[in-house]
Amino acid sequence: MSRRLVIKFGGTSLATPKRLKRAARRVAAHRAAGTEVVVVVSARGRTTDRLLRSVARVGGGGIERAGPSREADRLLSTGEERSAALLAVALWSRGVQARSLRGGEAGVRSHGGFGRGRIVEVDPAPLRCWLERGTVPVVAGFQGERADGETVTLGRGGSDTTAVTIAAALGADCHIVTDVEAVFDRDPALDPLARPLRDLDHDALVSLAEGGAQVVHVEAARRARHDRVPLWIYHHTAADERGGTRVGEAACARC
Repeated sequence: MSRRLVIKFGGTSLATPKRLKRAARRVAAHRAAGTEVVVVVSARGRTTDRLLRSVARVGGGGIERAGPSREADRLLSTGEERSAALLAVALWSRGVQARSLRGGEAGVRSHGGFGRGRIVEVDPAPLRCWLERGTVPVVAGFQGERADGETVTLGRGGSDTTAVTIAAALGADCHIVTDVEAVFDRDPALDPLARPLRDLDHDALVSLAEGGAQVVHVEAARRARHDRVPLWIYHHTAADERGGTRVGEAACARC
């Protein structure tokens, strides 16, 4: 059986046509190496912020008032859906079969109120079906489907959680492609002496996330620890995955 991999692309890594094409090349390279790939995407650039401002302006109130509503969630979820469709187009242009999927279509089940949903489980059957057809599923992160059929968003950083939970359901590794070189011991924007951490165990990642590090969302870090999902975190311009930060038991063994 082919090795399976979930790759999550952050919004910065998809912000321009050039970056979308780079992401497609990365996925295509893994496919050419015989790896079954599932992609999870965030909204491009500052799309979510723009959509939130639109809700606040049209709704006549602040974001706090207008945001956690059904219609706001409907609007916010379109940011990730656009990213998924565009990346699927980029993959097709490289000869790679791809299919954009909303969270619910990918088997992501959630509960909770609008704007604050939580993933209950991922039914891997839909994703396995597409993989068996030789198709790359490109999943809109940050959203899931409730039992009543409604789409709810998962809050900021929710696409990380989507990716990790899908990886756990498929028994796959998970790559987080982002706008930083690696996980650092301190914020490099504030401390020029901050150093990249090349190998971490899950406990260390959770501690850093709980302490305010924003490379991986804290809920995603906790789920990766609970389900022992191996992570690899690296910059979207990296030529390959040999840099960055590796998280998991194998990484810890190299420390």
